[in-house]
Amino acid sequence: MTTETRYPPFDPELGAALAVLAEVSPPTITPEMIPAMRTGNPALAIDDDAFDAAGLERRDVEIPGYRGDAIIVSIVQARGRTGTGPGIYHTHGGGMIIGDRWTGIAGLFGWILKHNAVAVTVEYRLAPEFPDPVPVEDCYAGLAWTAEHAAELGIDPDRLLIAGGSAGGGLAAGTALLARDRGGPRLCGQLLMYPMIDDRDTTVSTRQIDGVGVWDRTSNLTGWTALLGDRRGGDDVSIYAAPARATDLSGLPPAFIDCGSSEVFRDEDVAYASAIWAAGGDAELHVWPGGFHAFEGFAPQAALSQKMLAARDNWVDRILGS
Repeated sequence: MTTETRYPPFDPELGAALAVLAEVSPPTITPEMIPAMRTGNPALAIDDDAFDAAGLERRDVEIPGYRGDAIIVSIVQARGRTGTGPGIYHTHGGGMIIGDRWTGIAGLFGWILKHNAVAVTVEYRLAPEFPDPVPVEDCYAGLAWTAEHAAELGIDPDRLLIAGGSAGGGLAAGTALLARDRGGPRLCGQLLMYPMIDDRDTTVSTRQIDGVGVWDRTSNLTGWTALLGDRRGGDDVSIYAAPARATDLSGLPPAFIDCGSSEVFRDEDVAYASAIWAAGGDAELHVWPGGFHAFEGFAPQAALSQKMLAARDNWVDRILGS
């Protein structure tokens, strides 16, 4: 009888990309690696040339975050944009510990242009220096600011979508719960890309993806411990920090949830969609066979990546009314 941990096989095309990636980026992140990862990952950077090439412009605004502390949000829109269109509020990924408001922003470019949308991306403060509830409260503060300034931003308040990937997906889900429970901004949808939503480390998928892929079990524990400290996995964790803990998912905007079959977040993401359905809500779920975490970002030309991106595009088109 073997004790070897088994996990769904990686898609062959993605597996080849993962082998190349493993030479420059380890699957496991430990706490002592956080400072270097914040300064030494050029893949997370995006410069003005990328916005210019896409026909976009951006500007920064300082707003009050959690407890009134200053944070930055950035507004991204088509150059010379006029009129009113949807708003896309963006919460970036990075395991709660790395990244900035530009991480993953290029994934929104097509929607901004196609829908004449305005994107607002928030520079929430990172753990462990700023533990829970600072990150999700910063995100909520940015959403509230966006809704309050919708008219001057040219945003239709009935078409305000929240979107985030990985930790940003978890923060988007937590922010949507806060908006529901506080009677806050109305959201037309929540786009949760492979969201990080469960701190408890109890699923089959978290045991399977250990020492392999991208963002493995130890990395996940690193991120959650940075955010929650000794509370991680215990009883004193709010649903806004770890939305998988929510027992009532009624009254939420339509959700889109995707993930790979070969990533830590698979089981918690499937369970979240199921809980939305159980509450009578609207959720579209995609589990991409053989996909590792965030595979479409690391291997965008792979066939499976193209299918993942197309599914998101189709959902956004429906939600924003195009």
